Amino acid sequence: MDGTNDPTEPDGGPFGRPLFDGPAARALSRVGVVDVGSNSVRLVVFDGAARSPAYFYNEKIMCELGAGMSDTGRLNPMGRTRALAAIKRFKLLAEGMNTGPLVIVATAAVREATDGPDFSAEVLRETGLKLWVIDGREEARLSAQGVLLGWPGSYGLVCDLGGSSMELAEINGGKVGVRVSSALGPLKLRDLSGGKKARKTLIRDTLATMRAELGEQKNRLFLVGGSWRAIARIDMARRNYPLHVLHEYRMTAADVRATTRYIESHDLEELRLQTGVSAARMPLVPQAAEVLREVVRTFRPHDIAISSYGIREGLLYEQMPQQLRDRDPLIEACRFAEHKDARLPGFGRVIYHFILPLFKSAKPERLRLIRAACLLHDVSWRAHPDYRAEVCFDNATRANLGGLKHSERVYLGLALLHRYSNKRDGSRFAALEQLISEQELHEAEVVGKAMRFAAMLWLKRDAHLGEIRWFPKKKVLELRLSPEAAPLFGEVAQARFASLALALSARTVITDPS
Repeated sequence: MDGTNDPTEPDGGPFGRPLFDGPAARALSRVGVVDVGSNSVRLVVFDGAARSPAYFYNEKIMCELGAGMSDTGRLNPMGRTRALAAIKRFKLLAEGMNTGPLVIVATAAVREATDGPDFSAEVLRETGLKLWVIDGREEARLSAQGVLLGWPGSYGLVCDLGGSSMELAEINGGKVGVRVSSALGPLKLRDLSGGKKARKTLIRDTLATMRAELGEQKNRLFLVGGSWRAIARIDMARRNYPLHVLHEYRMTAADVRATTRYIESHDLEELRLQTGVSAARMPLVPQAAEVLREVVRTFRPHDIAISSYGIREGLLYEQMPQQLRDRDPLIEACRFAEHKDARLPGFGRVIYHFILPLFKSAKPERLRLIRAACLLHDVSWRAHPDYRAEVCFDNATRANLGGLKHSERVYLGLALLHRYSNKRDGSRFAALEQLISEQELHEAEVVGKAMRFAAMLWLKRDAHLGEIRWFPKKKVLELRLSPEAAPLFGEVAQARFASLALALSARTVITDPS
């Protein structure tokens, strides 16, 4: 039973037929994209569940193609040589990975340089690959689509900072709206004569013009680009933040102000060693911080989120059929993981329906996490039994999963930890528990212990285990096993059911199926 014939779960539902197994998604199962930026040249090969793709391969070369362009108008000669060598390497890698033809896009440096067309011709001549040079508005659109890959239906302003340009794009209800481009890249700002005062004037004037075109944008600000991620790393260090995952990391306007002051008052090399920001990226951080502070002051967003998805993911999103775009990236990725790694693919759905009565009052966003946990409940079975709980927690909190806030990562991780471990006392994850409430901690434990018990009733993917009934006011947990599952209710299963009841502070009632 795969959900397609279940009237309560139509084909578009989270337990409907997984689209990663359809021909349209299979065509995207190994896609190679090269982004030739002003600061770096990067190859990404996507693989797996196309709606929430795994990074099969990811390599970046810091070439600084745009360095010195303010003075010469031409690409950095050394950067040009390095970029061409990188593209040659990436072509060979892609051929070995069977990606099909690489999609290569170039942004601000190549489109603005007087020798940009000559470089594009050289790439074609030397590699046989077409270099697509996109304008600023198209760059903004693709970056916004990359954000939509991880946050379907989002509202807000996408701010993509490259080496030589900065783009802003409005997103509303999953659609890209107004887009504007500017020359506020840190490479250009670094080369600007007049020092900090001249930079401040240029940044303010440029952003005032962009705001006039975009209008008021007080929803979420999504930050895309390596320099923004570097600032986020520094913000994490300043705050002693416990989860070092950049995607969906949140900051406030006050955080941005505090962190820009922190950058100004610290030695860059000291910050680099503290945070792991690359030596090539760190010199651009002060200029990027000046831009970010003014972006936040100009648009006054209600919150700020880091997106690890940008133009490369936007190119993948561009190739998706709408039916795939509409899927929840988290659930589709979990379906793919279960299909690939679980011992009994499809049993996660059975477990979900079996434990669902425990969460009758849960909101849709919470049920979504419980669904995800059930799908992932058995994907780490190959790990050594002594470490399965830790592996599960690490996978949930650090894996490339789209559509997950940090608090939701911790919730999902704790649920999976308790799938394999009755207790979490003394675990190395204690510091992360501060990211969720006591109520969420308890609920994640209940989810995990419910899965831990249900997994003992192993039958088949279309099994009927019976039912759990939960009476929270009376604190009664009732178990009615089906005739086929009853023989599986042995000593270990009984102990796990008792542990679940203890977590709920409930007394148990067990009904004999006969």
